[in-house]
Amino acid sequence: MGRRAFLAGLVSLMASAFSSPAAAQAVFPSKGLRIVVPFAAGGVGDLTARIVAGRLGERLGQTVVIENRPGAGGVVAAESVARAEPDGHSLFLMSNGTAVTAGLFKSLPFDTVRDFAPISTLGYFDIAVVAHPDAPFRSFADLLTYARANPGKLNMGSINIGSTQHLAAELFKSSADIDAQIIPFNGTPNLIGALRGRQVDVGVEILAPVLPQIRGGALKALAVAGERRSAVLPEVPTAMEGGVAGFQASSWNALAAPAKTPRAVVERLQREIAATVADADVQKKLRELNIDPRSSTPEQASALLVSDIQRWSRVIERAGIPRQ
Repeated sequence: MGRRAFLAGLVSLMASAFSSPAAAQAVFPSKGLRIVVPFAAGGVGDLTARIVAGRLGERLGQTVVIENRPGAGGVVAAESVARAEPDGHSLFLMSNGTAVTAGLFKSLPFDTVRDFAPISTLGYFDIAVVAHPDAPFRSFADLLTYARANPGKLNMGSINIGSTQHLAAELFKSSADIDAQIIPFNGTPNLIGALRGRQVDVGVEILAPVLPQIRGGALKALAVAGERRSAVLPEVPTAMEGGVAGFQASSWNALAAPAKTPRAVVERLQREIAATVADADVQKKLRELNIDPRSSTPEQASALLVSDIQRWSRVIERAGIPRQ
């Protein structure tokens, strides 16, 4: 073979190698990443994303920036990622709220299941049933006894209609088979004020923002709705332990990419996210926010999303909440 023919063949071989899908994926990440967050800065979801982004960026050797796009039930934020280039550089902070939105809206500009590739969960945070310390029930069992003995008299507070907390209150009501009134408030501070002022009997809220009130003695926790007891309140039983097997709910966050992102890129991201969530410093920071750090496989994250869409859709339908 002549020298010219040999060089031509070598160039052709190299061009073929670098144009192959495997070679294209091998260069990931080729630039900085962004995580689109459907919440305002400063909230638990935003802080979770920022804690993970810092360590994830170090592992990937690229900057990972947070892009906050709150409002519209997370639709705008989700759509921006669903329509992004599926190369792994644009990620969406998915949550149980994403599943709620899928059941609450008549139509969306994307398909929540088909247009995303969930990568891994990041963490879970508890939902708690809380009350005033002087409420007529001292425990979760007492609460159930009181509600059943006084049908229609128990007032349960939550935040905005259609929120995870509001739907968790509806799930509690139906699972426990009690006749109670659910009163929505505009935000957690107003709910806390109503609980402390004895304007409502109990509240169903994410544990993190009411934990200081519990630790300070202004409120008491009767139960948590997770599958296991909270690490920060180990003495408080789960609702399942209290006899309400169907009342299991928690908030969670996960990262997802556009649906057509190459599998090799999703797998690389999953490995790095899992290692990030397992990092001791990241775990410490998340636990300080009362988040239980837990990663998953893409399949587990997908199954969680589908399961929550089905669950909250049933709750929405049963409660008669109008679809938006």
